[in-house]
Amino acid sequence: MTLARIGEAARAEGLALRGAFHPSQGDAAPDGCGTLLLLGPDEPRFWPIFSGSPEYRDRTPDPMDRWSKRVIGALAQRFGGAAIFPSDGPPYPSFLNWAKASGSAFTAPPGMLVHSEAGLLISYRGAIALPERLALPAAPSESPCAPCASPCVEACPVGALGDGTPYDVPACQAHLRSDEGAECRNHGCLVRRACPLSATLQREPEQAAFHMASFMGNWHEAEGSS
Repeated sequence: MTLARIGEAARAEGLALRGAFHPSQGDAAPDGCGTLLLLGPDEPRFWPIFSGSPEYRDRTPDPMDRWSKRVIGALAQRFGGAAIFPSDGPPYPSFLNWAKASGSAFTAPPGMLVHSEAGLLISYRGAIALPERLALPAAPSESPCAPCASPCVEACPVGALGDGTPYDVPACQAHLRSDEGAECRNHGCLVRRACPLSATLQREPEQAAFHMASFMGNWHEAEGSS
């Protein structure tokens, strides 16, 4: 078994390997885990695959979580591992810490996670804990933000996210529900979209609206636009 083989199997399902590491004591990985793999959407291929799934079309709650559990669960079983999901809990798995431990994700100036390939459009649908210690490539030597002019810092129209300031969730959600928030609501977070590294991963309006409606607790409204 190799990382490349698992990556090919994940990509066939619309997913991408977004990090991997050998856990040590204190990483809160499952007992006996030799390699922990992080999986996220393979943009822009992910949305057509997910939106054609029975989970998306059955109009019952949490379609993406249910899709993730089915698909990543099957991948884990195929490769002899255990599937882990961000929704497992409480206590919830340490996905943010795992992402940083993989060496592929860093803290961006606005305080959110930035990935060495996906930029600020990074998200994790699940992880697979394998008993084997797979050979892993070298991690990036520095954050992708180091050489960047950081257009993300000034991108939020209401200052809910900025340079080192705590995320003002109420201000963000109030803006999304306002007439002025239509751009973010219908096309996705302006801060995330400002990331130059994410330029090739920009989401279709239907997908962006789905994610923003999920954030606001109205996932069915986004689904109804399909």
